[in-house]
Amino acid sequence: MSEELEYLIDDEDTQKDRFLTFLIGEDSFGLEIGFVEEIIRIQEITEIPSQPAYVRGVINLRGKIIPAMDVRERFHKESREYDDRTCVIVLNIGETPIGIIVDRVLEVLNIPEEQIAQPPEYRGDRATHFVKGIGTADDRVVMLLETPMLLPGDEFLSGDAGIGA
Repeated sequence: MSEELEYLIDDEDTQKDRFLTFLIGEDSFGLEIGFVEEIIRIQEITEIPSQPAYVRGVINLRGKIIPAMDVRERFHKESREYDDRTCVIVLNIGETPIGIIVDRVLEVLNIPEEQIAQPPEYRGDRATHFVKGIGTADDRVVMLLETPMLLPGDEFLSGDAGIGA
């Protein structure tokens, strides 16, 4: 998977309509491939005090300290133990690298614009701001995430660890 991912990231034209898909429980989600730096197995996480529950702490990725956020917790889903299929997707959102913890990485899918519907809007539903659109591919429904919205506005600040006060 990483060779395919590197190829996709290197060629800008192939990034259009490409999404890295992953599971949280039985639900499929997708991230624009352009935000994805790499995928790694879950590793030791060092907790940082006084962070929101979904911020698990930081990981040391080849000497670089990166905040790790649990997507299950971010989406207010029931937590579960990490296992051998749990992965960290390292994203680069602007100047801020962040690792998001997901249950399982699936594949890179091509989902053209015409196969993406707008998410329904519900009055007062804050969870829908994460969803950019709802894509269909191979008879599957994939929630396409507004990747920058995963990173809360002022909770992660600039700095080596990228963790806010």
